[in-house]
Amino acid sequence: MSASDAPGPGGLDAHPAGAGELPMFPLGSVLFPGGLLPLHVFEPRYRALVERCLAADRELGVVLIERGSEVGGGDVRTHVGTRARIVDAAATDDGRFHLLCVGLQRIAVSRWLPDDPFPRAETVALPDPGGEPPAGAREAMERLLRRALALSAELGDPAAPATVDLDPDPAVAAWQAAMVAPMGPADAQRVLEAPSAADRVALLTEVLSDQVSLLALRVAER
Repeated sequence: MSASDAPGPGGLDAHPAGAGELPMFPLGSVLFPGGLLPLHVFEPRYRALVERCLAADRELGVVLIERGSEVGGGDVRTHVGTRARIVDAAATDDGRFHLLCVGLQRIAVSRWLPDDPFPRAETVALPDPGGEPPAGAREAMERLLRRALALSAELGDPAAPATVDLDPDPAVAAWQAAMVAPMGPADAQRVLEAPSAADRVALLTEVLSDQVSLLALRVAER
């Protein structure tokens, strides 16, 4: 399966495996449903995790590390994450893996299991109710996103093209905006945890408005 075959945010996998035990990959970044995640796996316990996934259904959970390190354990992890599927995997001669994963659906961790031989958790699928945001809310979010991306590019920061077009469906548009918005992991996690699409549009609008103000100040100070 190639990345082009992966489900987008408007056609997320409804596979019931979002519930039950999942191998877990804690990271310093947030994966959104429909998003692509490249991984370079070298730590022995995560190599074991990848081998297990490739021998089974290729699915794993991704959660944000709130405090600590991705290496060696002892981290503090969030309890809302994303079920993902490995869509491409390449092994190196020394046993490392280069992976490409796609986010499928939101999950909540109901119970962490012992990290033996790798992080594992009991998870449940999180429903994502729609709910229409107020009229014009999706368009306001899109305008702020384009402004934030344009300012990021002006500053030389890595950024998606400011000409990005979001889906007319606010629920899909919110995930698309979240994937490219210039925001930190804490804000990204808040967006992931937003209880509905309407809440997500409102939160992204707030976050993007703050980012536009900060980026504009940086531009003015150059």
